[in-house]
Amino acid sequence: MTEPNDPTILCLASFFKGNEFIRECKRQGARVVLLTREKLLAADWARESLADLVAIPGKTSVQSYLAAAIQVARRRRVSRVVALEEYDIVTAAHIREHLCVPGMGATAARCFQDKLAMRAKGRDRGLPQPEFVPLLNHEAIDEFMKRISPPWMLKPRVGASAMGIRKLEGPESVWRAIAELDAREAFHETSAFHLLEQYIPGDVYHVDSLVEGGKILFASVERYGVSPFDVTHFGGVTVSHTVKRGAPERRVLLALNRRLLKSFDFERGVTHAEFIRRAESQEVATDISKPEKVSASANHEFYFLEVAARVGGAHTTDTIAAASGINLWREWARIELATALHPYVLPAVRQEYAGIALSLARQEHPSTARYTDPEIVYRVCKPWHVGLVVRSPDYERVMDLLAQYTQRFNEDFTAVAPPEETPGQHL
Repeated sequence: MTEPNDPTILCLASFFKGNEFIRECKRQGARVVLLTREKLLAADWARESLADLVAIPGKTSVQSYLAAAIQVARRRRVSRVVALEEYDIVTAAHIREHLCVPGMGATAARCFQDKLAMRAKGRDRGLPQPEFVPLLNHEAIDEFMKRISPPWMLKPRVGASAMGIRKLEGPESVWRAIAELDAREAFHETSAFHLLEQYIPGDVYHVDSLVEGGKILFASVERYGVSPFDVTHFGGVTVSHTVKRGAPERRVLLALNRRLLKSFDFERGVTHAEFIRRAESQEVATDISKPEKVSASANHEFYFLEVAARVGGAHTTDTIAAASGINLWREWARIELATALHPYVLPAVRQEYAGIALSLARQEHPSTARYTDPEIVYRVCKPWHVGLVVRSPDYERVMDLLAQYTQRFNEDFTAVAPPEETPGQHL
């Protein structure tokens, strides 16, 4: 049994990630219990920082995670429930509601995982975003296709990255896709768990935030070199970099991100939001008189794509830490453990620039020994992947290195794999 005042953080992770969160909780004096899939029991978890590791056998579900959480709660006083992974956001919310611990409930959490729920909420809150229709009522789908010109994006309602997303060019391809989805054995993979969305060409950005008490204490704005959808479907090098400070688009995106999180009533934790700037947009409006509002002209240029209550993937946290000195995993842990007597205080933020070049590799263990630039601060170490994070106070230097690495990676390493339709093979 634990002492009454010992904080216990219950973490859920259907994929291997979050060790820095676990370690920081331990450093802050908390006990961490991790619930994960039996398949991941042998993963390199931060076991030295865990009070317990519970492996759930077989195919996991909300019920199986809840049953495991109840057994933990019989032995320990759970103070927080945290989803370390995209697929666990709503499951963690159901556990919070059952255990009556603070944090987002299931309805609110769904808007940070289910793309249809976040679209509906975004529409109700007047956020600029693509037009959409759920793949439910055939009459509504037909009306949407007559009103919104193709192409359209077919998206799973739940999923990370660009997994399962398709670009469809006409009504015939939409009806074929619906028939194919409805022929699947898994109910949660059928068409009712998808939506059809207006395709907006342009540059994709992401804003990663730390929030406490409904206030954004830290936000980093980055831009992808090529959209995640294009990299997933056509291959190539994933590039993401800090947006130049003082750039008009940075001001607009920070304001739009504030409006988004306020509209979604997000109170505490970390978020990863993605936005797109329409390709034919002109210069963004720079006269933003109130930071919580976005100008009308900017609304026609930048669109909300999606938001999740988690740390961004693809080494986003390493890139942000390189530029700012802020490790999102660690600061998220400190936010979760903050109290009225010991409130959260954001560390000093470094004002530099960083970027990452990341790719699938033809080699199982690719060597980057020939990449010797002093700006390299992190080398990705993962089988069949290659990646470098660079940092500099000079924005142009970061951009130049990323351009060089994109070309060199394509020559030295880059492999192309068929896009994954669902995460089933990993689950």
